[in-house]
Amino acid sequence: MLAAACALCAGAAHAQTTGLDLAKSKACMACHQVEAKRVGPPLKSVAERYAGQGDAMVDYLAGKIRGGGRGAWGAVPMPAQTQVGQEDARQLAEWILSLAPPKQ
Repeated sequence: MLAAACALCAGAAHAQTTGLDLAKSKACMACHQVEAKRVGPPLKSVAERYAGQGDAMVDYLAGKIRGGGRGAWGAVPMPAQTQVGQEDARQLAEWILSLAPPKQ
């Protein structure tokens, strides 16, 4: 049982590192930080806003990453990130959603 719990934690930690590395490589961190506002909202705030809304949220966020958006987080628009491929956008969206605190 303990080994299974450790494996789960290790997997989550690996996903966090991999997601952060992908976000850095796609220049997400130029405008976003995980826990603090930069130009755009903190990624944890994005995760909290959309937590628990189902699998369609991954597609929604991936679309926002690739297509950009405006108005959802204030006056500063998010430009389209067309250099981010569809699969990378999905991985980023999954990682961002994983940043939400666990429900109690």
